[in-house]
Amino acid sequence: MGVDHRKAAVFGGALALRLLLSVLFPSLPDLLTGRVEVSTPVTSFKRLQEGLFLYMRNVSPYDGGVFHQAPLLLPLFSLLPNAQSHPIPTAVFYSLVDLVNANALVTISDSGQAVSGRFYSALRKHIRWDGVSIAAWFLFNPFTIATCLGRSTGVFTTTGILYSFSSAVTGNSLNAMLSLGLASYLSIYPALLFIPLVLLCYDQRVQKAKVSSGALPFALQHFAVFLTCIAGLLGISTLLIGDFYSFISATYGVQLLVPDLTPNVGLWWYFFIEIFDSFREFFLGVFWLHLAAYMGGLTVRLRRQPLFVLTSLLGIFAIFKPYPSISDASLYFALLPLYRHLFPLMRYTFFAISALLYATLLGPAFYHLWIYAGSGNANFFYAITLVWSLGLSILLADTIFAALRDEWEYDNPELRGKEVRQV
Repeated sequence: MGVDHRKAAVFGGALALRLLLSVLFPSLPDLLTGRVEVSTPVTSFKRLQEGLFLYMRNVSPYDGGVFHQAPLLLPLFSLLPNAQSHPIPTAVFYSLVDLVNANALVTISDSGQAVSGRFYSALRKHIRWDGVSIAAWFLFNPFTIATCLGRSTGVFTTTGILYSFSSAVTGNSLNAMLSLGLASYLSIYPALLFIPLVLLCYDQRVQKAKVSSGALPFALQHFAVFLTCIAGLLGISTLLIGDFYSFISATYGVQLLVPDLTPNVGLWWYFFIEIFDSFREFFLGVFWLHLAAYMGGLTVRLRRQPLFVLTSLLGIFAIFKPYPSISDASLYFALLPLYRHLFPLMRYTFFAISALLYATLLGPAFYHLWIYAGSGNANFFYAITLVWSLGLSILLADTIFAALRDEWEYDNPELRGKEVRQV
């Protein structure tokens, strides 16, 4: 097999850019690590370093109440030199993880599942970008670069999610479940992707085998694999830490109950600062129910496009999960170019992009006015996060409209291009 020179150039350029920024601007990684847009309480590299410090001295990393990440990250990072005195190995490691994620995107794109599946083939499937172009969009996205330089541990969740997708579209359903199990172990929310992912795996199985086996037994078998993977990782974590309850409450308990209200680009922190404690449990339930409710509706309505359902859910997570960051947005943006054929049907792209750029440029300024200049308050920063969420919401709703419109034209070819009017 010959070397793809275009792919090698893109990957090499992305690696060189990351290392060059780390070398030329040695203070940049620490600056980005401290930014609330890049790091959250559950993905912060500084908090990981705190946990690693305790772990290396045989003290439970969860004793300090600062570390809220998966235990298996600790032995992994203990193999690397100290990031303060030797930053390059850590920079190389994160850069390579980005390249691994980009390679998964190439596999997803080359499978063609975004434009043609078991039940559906897009009318505009000839309008598409190849896998290398999509990988380049991901690798040179400023949000992806900032996440890499900021050393957010969210990149490992991204790896699990993307490899679950790439395994599913290539028919390797077992690896898809194992990858999703790893992502769910690192962060709870990827578990909500199970149903559309298993539907994607089932469609691939039927397309390849040309025989329709039972969907329910298939789903149950893969659910068992998914649970076994998570149980195995939790078991290894217990052997590593020793106290099962301490790391469960410090990792998953923090994500579920949201006790740490450090500002971020999400919608939860300000709301839970303001409400009375007596209503906290009720609104926690409402917020989590709201986040999970989209899975069922999107899966049922867009059953013929399970990969698009997965992409849309990632967009929803980037808006409504408790501790979002630009890492979540960069993952959603990485998958959007797969749906180049839907772009002609979108109506509000300009408004969505304008709102996102507005929030991206003014967000750091508003945070500075609040925290450092003292000339603003929390409303300054929360207002700009609302604009950010609005931009993502417009973009998400517009892509879903475009997908539904494309399906409608597929079912009614005689009405292609006609205006839809509600009567």
